[in-house]
Amino acid sequence: MPSKSAGILLYRMRPDIEVLLVHPGGPFWRNKDLGAWSIPKGEYSDGQDAEAAARREFAEELGVEVTGPLTALGDIKQRGGKTVTAFAIEFDIDTQSIHSNTFELEWPPRSGKRQNFPEIDRAEFFALDEAARKINEGQRPLLERLARLVRDGRG
Repeated sequence: MPSKSAGILLYRMRPDIEVLLVHPGGPFWRNKDLGAWSIPKGEYSDGQDAEAAARREFAEELGVEVTGPLTALGDIKQRGGKTVTAFAIEFDIDTQSIHSNTFELEWPPRSGKRQNFPEIDRAEFFALDEAARKINEGQRPLLERLARLVRDGRG
């Protein structure tokens, strides 16, 4: 059964829209860039509140709590079938001071050695056109929805 994730598309105006994307940590993603970035997000299960999960995952992945009301951007489906429920908020953070939670992985493979890696190895703000190149293809519609919200004055 495909999983569900919830995340936050954080943005700021400089003077145009810039969005915060995160790059996954770990050896698999080390040399990947275009299409590898994502909104900060994480899985949640049936019965859990998507907005609460999005706030929790943002805090875990970046070490920053987002305060203030979130605007729903709706759901998207990624290539693997995962459904991502996204929310937007205008908020600014210092990307140089993020602190991500970690995960453990046997590395190198079949070595018997276990290493800890950050779930997120970096976060950056990007203009929408650059973000569209960097973000996971399935999440691109979220950028379009955010642009429409901000343009219409609802974001």
